[in-house]
Amino acid sequence: MGKRCGRKKFVIDYDVVEKLAGIMCTQLEIASYLGCSVKTLEKDKKFVETHRKGLEKGKMSIRRFQYRAAEDGNPTMLVWLGKQYLGQRDMKDIKVETTEIIVDIEEDEDD
Repeated sequence: MGKRCGRKKFVIDYDVVEKLAGIMCTQLEIASYLGCSVKTLEKDKKFVETHRKGLEKGKMSIRRFQYRAAEDGNPTMLVWLGKQYLGQRDMKDIKVETTEIIVDIEEDEDD
């Protein structure tokens, strides 16, 4: 009489989730790695929060490497960071040429 019915509860390894999210893995990729469905993960509030936290840590790592590249003098990264954070932009010369057309419209005197 003490037996439980239904599926065995799936145990989520949150440390693994955070590490995988830290390298920008999607929920689908993490579900595949853990051997469950995305629906199973989405129902777990701690998973959702851990995944978000891991993604944010991953973004911080990317930003850290970008700043290192800029500090090392990478011109592309310096320009990109300037555009993102300093509002800098490329200036493009735009040359507009127009042709003036004069039309003489004569009205009929009968009107």
